[in-house]
Amino acid sequence: MFNRIVAFVLLIIFFPIFLLISLFILVEDGFPIFFTQKRVGVNYSFFHIYKFRSMKKNTPNVATHLLKNPEQYILKIGGILRKLSLDELPNLFNIINGDMFFVGPRPALYNQDDLMTLRVAKGVDKLKPGITGWAQINGRDDISIEKKVQLEQEYLHKKSFLFDLEILVKTFTNVLSSKGVSH
Repeated sequence: MFNRIVAFVLLIIFFPIFLLISLFILVEDGFPIFFTQKRVGVNYSFFHIYKFRSMKKNTPNVATHLLKNPEQYILKIGGILRKLSLDELPNLFNIINGDMFFVGPRPALYNQDDLMTLRVAKGVDKLKPGITGWAQINGRDDISIEKKVQLEQEYLHKKSFLFDLEILVKTFTNVLSSKGVSH
């Protein structure tokens, strides 16, 4: 319940930013403003994640690192949104819906079977996904899926309110420095 209340309050606080980002996306590439995608939740369940659309309408629905030339698909505003992780702000709706927490493993794409196989083997699939997590602040796009799952398993064993606070603080530091962002 704590996550949902904080997400609702943040949604109200960030409403002007939501409007501004929406306007930029609308002017550059029209509707839709939001991007939804099927993701893996707790216990290998599925939900739809909400993000600001940072890529053009004709972009194939695959992980960015699987695109041949991802730069050709990214909106001008999209690069900024991704660099500052502002494209993730609509994840607040997912927290309010109960699909996610603020801290946990990033939700895998529905077709990332290699990642999910490792998560299930290590018990990480039992964690509710988050906007940020231990793996995010320790490499984000720069680490292998094996290392990511190892860090997620470490989080599973160390999970606590204070550890979550540490991760949130380090997330803001990393976002401001764009640490670990490759697209």
